[in-house]
Amino acid sequence: MLDLEFDFGLEQLNELFTQDVFNFGQEVVYFPIRHHSPACSYHLLQVLEQYNPEIVLIEGPELANKLIPVLADEATKPPISLYYSYQNEQNPNKRASFYYPMLQFSPEYAVLKQASKQGIPVQFIDLNSRSKEDDTLEKLTKTSFQDESLLADSQFMTSLCQKLHCRSFNELWEKVFEIEGITKTPTAFAQEVFTYCTLSRLCYTDEQLQEEGHLAREAFMRSCIAQAKARYKRILVVTGGFHTYGLVLQGSADEQQAAVQEKVTRQQGEEQIYPMVYTFEEADQLNGYASGMPYVNYYQQIWKQLSARKPIEVFKQSNLFMISTLSKELRKNEESISTSDGIEAYAMIQGLAQLRQKREGGVYELQDGIRTAFIKGEDSFANVKPLELLATLLTGNEIGEVAPNEFIPPIVKDFKESCSNLKLHMKTTGQHRKQLDLYSNEKHREISHLLHCASYLDVGFATKKSGPDFVNYIDIHRVRENWTYTYTSLVEARLVEYASYGGTVKEAVIRKMEEELAEIPSHHSKEYAKKLMESHRMGLETLSKSLFIALKDALLQDGSFLSLCRTLSILNHMYSHRSLLGISDESSLAPLLTLGYEQAVSRLYQIYRSQPDEHHQCIQALKTLGMLAKRDEANFDQERLLDDLASLLQLPDLAPMLEGACIAILAQAYPIRRPEIVARARSYILGTPDKVKLISRYLQGVFATARDVLLYDNVLLRSLNELFVSLSHEQFIEMAPELRLAFTNFTAAEVYLIMKQIAGMHQVDVTVLEEEGISESMLVEAKAQDEVVRREFAKWSLI
Repeated sequence: MLDLEFDFGLEQLNELFTQDVFNFGQEVVYFPIRHHSPACSYHLLQVLEQYNPEIVLIEGPELANKLIPVLADEATKPPISLYYSYQNEQNPNKRASFYYPMLQFSPEYAVLKQASKQGIPVQFIDLNSRSKEDDTLEKLTKTSFQDESLLADSQFMTSLCQKLHCRSFNELWEKVFEIEGITKTPTAFAQEVFTYCTLSRLCYTDEQLQEEGHLAREAFMRSCIAQAKARYKRILVVTGGFHTYGLVLQGSADEQQAAVQEKVTRQQGEEQIYPMVYTFEEADQLNGYASGMPYVNYYQQIWKQLSARKPIEVFKQSNLFMISTLSKELRKNEESISTSDGIEAYAMIQGLAQLRQKREGGVYELQDGIRTAFIKGEDSFANVKPLELLATLLTGNEIGEVAPNEFIPPIVKDFKESCSNLKLHMKTTGQHRKQLDLYSNEKHREISHLLHCASYLDVGFATKKSGPDFVNYIDIHRVRENWTYTYTSLVEARLVEYASYGGTVKEAVIRKMEEELAEIPSHHSKEYAKKLMESHRMGLETLSKSLFIALKDALLQDGSFLSLCRTLSILNHMYSHRSLLGISDESSLAPLLTLGYEQAVSRLYQIYRSQPDEHHQCIQALKTLGMLAKRDEANFDQERLLDDLASLLQLPDLAPMLEGACIAILAQAYPIRRPEIVARARSYILGTPDKVKLISRYLQGVFATARDVLLYDNVLLRSLNELFVSLSHEQFIEMAPELRLAFTNFTAAEVYLIMKQIAGMHQVDVTVLEEEGISESMLVEAKAQDEVVRREFAKWSLI
């Protein structure tokens, strides 16, 4: 026996089990389990048949009793989960949420299903929340109701793993209970589970158990058992083995009253519980919420054989299934896996089982056998495909179904119906891909609206990988969107959280956006414009109408030139893509464009006092105004803009970049003013040394705003060329970096066109300019050699 000290011996535990835990002659029979254990389910169903109770009491949230008919319905297909949420009425920040997963081989679900078939009443008897202390609810938490960390991490289990040479608690459990346990009688099995779990429990003090909430839960469960005893003579109680000892040892009446009072206190807040779909991936302990058995799909194969009452060599059969399935998948991926590799893996499993003193090899022997037989050479990143596929296969990709019921919030129904109507995959887990042709396919636009709505609510359903972003004006030349999406219980849980926002996804989006709009200052027109664009991307025409009104008021209150121009840019993008965005009524959008333009022009003089770090933004704003002023179909006052630009040019000390932008816009409208571009450039070159340095910034403003003026006016290009030639070598080198920056406004094709024109002016072949320049390393080496020669010449007084 392990060197652990307790207040009693194993004889006392055995006596307690025989007399009070598993005594068919008593009023109450307790069956201790581990969540999601096929062996526990296998023996539990035998006990149900042998004992034939009048009622079955199950560890589970008491609020879920109303959902039992839904869980027992034939249309309900695990994996499923109960989702519980709580929010304190006095302190809305105190809230929590929990999952209660159920698989086909979960003992709770297996006995609930079978008892319902036999007409035996079933009742959940646990507190709805398994929180520790109320101050832990300050943040919204999503954890499993079936957390088994105390059982797995106890000193007893840790020592036992070392003694039996098991690498983890899960491997220990599989060896002792899943592999060996299915060969035992239900009584012997239940006794071992009770003993092991009780010895783990006794590693903790009452203070630790109280802190974790276990004592309060057990007191409440005892009160439920006492109530059942007043009505029934044969009661089967199914709870986690960690709690059985606490249930059998009767607590005081004060403890039970305190537990009932805690339930009453919880009812002062808003408690909700819903049945929802779940997935194998989420239920897997290694991926999900640390409750119950890992490797869900592996144990699903075990359960298929156990539920068919074929308990002989079930692990060997499951290992064969996994090896053959894995081999097929690897061959599909063109991996060189042969039949002999599979035979070697299977033989390795049997050999490891004997070495580790196991009746059959389990999932851990399967993993080691695959690693040995399927991986060729060194176990490295390049050849881990077999292990990656095996991990996926062990977890599985099944997703459950919940029978139609009145408890599912309307928003969840609406979302599922929308996905079904649009033929989005909801039956399997894993990432699904969808490419949407936005311009030519109406149905694809509807899918895009739904996916954008889901992304806005941040329910974790879909992620856009590529495509046009009209809100931030990125990649708007793209005509397709590429999405990945997957439906999980987390998606459903987040939808449940929006249940109070409306009965449909669009209603929830509108409510959420209205809350965000209420936080936006009334003069921030850009934020209102972004919300308007966003609402159209989600197909929310109802909200868009009210946003048009709000945006109009914001434009009238916005006193910032830059803010107004950013808003104007968004409105222009909306106008340009109005058919795709579903804006059929242009009568609302066009007046907003005109109003925004007028408001921006009226504040044009603000750029005179703008800061240097705002100059690039000012140039973009001027470009937007200049572009809109040239449009024939809109009612924009171009003359007022041009007059104000001309007035700006008369002001002293106008920033060079802004000066270049203003004169370029004027030169586009009035070709007669094009020579002024060169004249102003000449004033920089012929000015003071400090002013000469500013020529590059002036040209940046010109090229950024109207580069076509340079491209298609040889006279202007020739004049600028003459100005650059007049610069000294030192001046040109000093301003070269910023000159290069000015020419980044041109495309590669445009640079080649300018280069060709310059070559003609100097009567050289353009190919000469295309030759590769001297490399930087060569220049550095030449400079070093030049310095050596200079020093030698100076030594002999030759210079």
